[in-house]
Formats: sequence, C-alpha cells, structure tokens
Amino acid sequence: MTKMPRIMLAGLLATTMLVPAAFAANVPAGTKLADDQTFTYSIIDEFTSVDPQVVEDVSGSDVIRDLFEGLFNQDADGNLIPGVALSYEVNDAKDVYTFKLRPEAKWSNGDPVTAHDFVYAWRRLVDPELGSPYSWFGELMSIENAGAIIAGEKPKEELGVKAIDDHTLEVKLTASLPYFPLMTTHASTFPVHKETVEKFGTDWTKPGNIVSNGAYILTEHIPGERSVRERNPMYWDNDKTVIDKVVALVINDENVALTRYFAGELDRTGIPTGQYPKLKAEYPDEAISAPRLCSYYYNFNLRDNGPDYLKDVRVRQALSLAVDREVITDKILQGGQFPAYTFTPAATAGFQVPDVPAASMTQAERDAKAKELLSEAGYGDGLDVKIIYNTSEGHKKIAVAISQMWKTKLGVNVELSNQEWKTFLQTRGNGDFEIARAGWCGDYNEASTFLDLLNSKSGYNDSKYVNPKVDELLAQAKTADDPQPLYTEIEQIIAEDAPIIPVYHYAINMMLKPDLKGWPIQNVEQNWYSKDFYKVAE
Repeated sequence: MTKMPRIMLAGLLATTMLVPAAFAANVPAGTKLADDQTFTYSIIDEFTSVDPQVVEDVSGSDVIRDLFEGLFNQDADGNLIPGVALSYEVNDAKDVYTFKLRPEAKWSNGDPVTAHDFVYAWRRLVDPELGSPYSWFGELMSIENAGAIIAGEKPKEELGVKAIDDHTLEVKLTASLPYFPLMTTHASTFPVHKETVEKFGTDWTKPGNIVSNGAYILTEHIPGERSVRERNPMYWDNDKTVIDKVVALVINDENVALTRYFAGELDRTGIPTGQYPKLKAEYPDEAISAPRLCSYYYNFNLRDNGPDYLKDVRVRQALSLAVDREVITDKILQGGQFPAYTFTPAATAGFQVPDVPAASMTQAERDAKAKELLSEAGYGDGLDVKIIYNTSEGHKKIAVAISQMWKTKLGVNVELSNQEWKTFLQTRGNGDFEIARAGWCGDYNEASTFLDLLNSKSGYNDSKYVNPKVDELLAQAKTADDPQPLYTEIEQIIAEDAPIIPVYHYAINMMLKPDLKGWPIQNVEQNWYSKDFYKVAE
C-alpha cells in the first residue's frame, strides 16, 4: 500500500472516517499577543485569479485558501483536518464517498454553506463554457462523467456529484481512488456562491461583490500592486482566528522585497537566488529552508509546430544530460534544493526514487554521452535553440547557466527571452515556444500529482508529450494496491523519452519574522492558512 499520512491510513482502513477536531490559531496559554495582527508578505507576480475554479498559480491558491474553504484543510504536518466537511464514509470499493458537512458553515453574507454549493462548483469546474485551466483535475479525480462533460459529450448535470441533503455530499468515481480525500484540499474543489457568480459574472471576485466562505474576505485588490483580505465574521471558527488582516504586495524584484523586509514592511518574503547561506548565518532565526513538494523543469515543445531538432530523442537526451544540476543547486541556488533526475521529488509520500541511468553517472560521463548523442543526431557542429522563462532574477540565472553549459559542452547557441507571468502562461500554453521553463507543486501528496502531467490528456502537459504506454501505466496506478512499481516504470520511460528536463526539486527558501507564529514548515506541500497564524508581542 502507498504510504500516506497517518490520518489518511486510518480512513482507508475503515468505512467511516472521523477527522480529528482542529481549530484555527493554536496560541499557547500565557502568550502575549501583539496589538497589531496584520500579516504582510510579498509575491513576485500578480496572481492569475481568486476564482477557485479559474486560478492556476501558487500565489493565487494561497489567497484562495484564506477566502474559501473546501471539504478539508491541512494541519501543520500536511494531515487532513476538518474544513466544511466533518467526516466521510466510503464504500468497500472506494468509488463512492459520502461527506457530512458542518451545519454552522456560512457564506460571508450569512447564507448557509450547503452540499448544493459544492455540486455547483464542481460542475462549474468541468463545464466547457467556463473553460477552466484546471478542468482536467475533475477528470483526474475520477469523478463520474467528468471526462465526457469536459469533452462536450454530456451535460454538466451528469457529473457524479449529488447533494443528498443540505449537509450530505455524495461523490461517485469511475475507479477506486483511496487518496481521493487528499485531493479535496485543492483550490479548484472549493465551493462558490452561485447567486453571486450568476449576478456579477466575471466581476464576481471583485471586492464589494465577492461572497466567500473562508476565514477572510477580499476588501481591496489593485492588480499588480496589492491585495488585502480581512477577517470574515461569518466564518465558523472566527472566534479562534487571530490575524485580522492579510496584505499581499506584488514586488517583482526579490532583492527589493528583501530590502523592504529588513525595513519592517514585510513579515515574510522569498530569498534571492544564492543568498540563503549568507542570510542563514546572519539571521539564523529568520532564514528558513526545508524540502518542498515541487519540481523545477524545462519543457520541450513536442507539438507538430515544434522545432525539428526536438523531434529527435537523442537531441533531447543530450540537452538534458549536459545540464549540471549540482552546479545549479550548490553554486547558484544554494538554498537546500536537490538535483533532479526524475520528475517526482523524493519528498512525495510513499514514493521511492527509482534508478535512472543519468543519476548514477558522473557529470563528465553525462557530458561525453551528450556530445556523442548530439553528433549522432547530426548536430555535432552546433545548434540554435530558444528558451523562454517568466521574469525573475532566479529564473534568469538558471537559464543563463544552462545556456552556458550547452554552449561550452555542445556548441549549442541559446537565445533567451523572458516574459511577464500571465503572458508567459499564455505563450507556453499555446505552444509558442521551443524550450520553456516550468515548475510544478503537488496538488496533493502522492506521486500521481506529478506524473499525471505527462498524461497525453493533461491540461498542463505543455510539452504535448504522447506515449500510450505512460497513459496505460498511469491508469493502472489509479487502482493498484501498490503503485510504486508502476511509478518506477513511468519515471524510467520519461528519462528515456526526455520530454522534459528535470532540473531540481524545490526547498522552501524564505525570510520569516520571528514574531509570526504558526507557519507550517513541516508541510511539504506548503499549504498555509492565515487563520492558523498569530503575532506575539516583542
């Protein structure tokens, strides 16, 4: 059986799962709280949306976890704890889940949160009319008829979700999926308020219009500058929430953000590339690094419109082999990141990193093999390639380093191009690139959250990689008692086909003020909730 958090195993071994009670900020007795309970942090780019069914980036999902609440939340270690759902029952085949919802849950306008709200939101997720960039997640969850609805073959009303009554939600799956509850902490599964969405259309998420059911409400949003969320008095656990206001500031330059952190304007910010060792030495209580459930990689464009050189697997293998991951992690990043030769990180629950040939070679051996492969492919005299990445000093340093490695070792000339975040997402999604920077953080803690991106039908398969064997193995893994052998085979195929270049597995790198307590450093998914924080008096 795949290893999962202890709390999940209890649920898998029983028909009924009662999720242990957990509340908002866990403030130790006798703690003197600060008078000002405002949490201010920086983000590099404007988030894509605060609509749960539209958002597609990490910073937007962070905001949404404050504004909305799904069936379950996570504790500081990543275990499931109650959200709107108090418990669930699952049949023996593990393909029908029934969730019992808390009766005291309310929307910020005072309306009760019901099972009907989840039905509406989940139908909305897979509705082709909305065109959610995360619609594929509904199919990934194996919800009955999700794929056919996304394809326009069935009406959204036939999705396998039903409100038995106001506080009972039934979900029917097309396959046994023991980790299904883990997937309900993802923003795309959160409920939305039907009347508000239908009244305001695309403007429903604007301050003054938005109705949400989380611990906070959106009170201000200036795109590209700042957003503010404040306590929601209607939230069921508002009495135990301590942070009154959360401010997210868009600061594109990490060095500028760090300066503002030291000026006292920020409680949390990222660490500029390569500065972690110095900052850790000078501020040991504030500089933080820990493994994170994310992978940094490059996509090759394997579409018909992609460059001819990428259609040769030997070229893709050569470019991947020539990337010295240890130089990137140890010399450039210096923040505890791990060289990646597989897509799935070792931090993933129950995942055993398989042996792939490149991982056991020395870099000199990789370089020699890369040169040999490129020559065999007919590019021994060199090659011209283009890399795009979203604007960031860190992404730029990595792209420059890789371009120098390719130039020095293989005679490959690289043209670099950076784009603003939303433009970059559109360019990459439309396939208007040769090689593109990418990063993926797990939507849940199981290897399929990474490997399913290489499924030919995945909405985030930006390489447009197609391998029927990989699709078949992924389907088998969904219902396997022990999917690890299947995951091993998939990773080995990916290493051979080289549709992507795994570069490194992330670590959390951030500066965090000592007076802010409750950050879930041990949760490798880094799903955090401002309601769990509190600031102590200095």
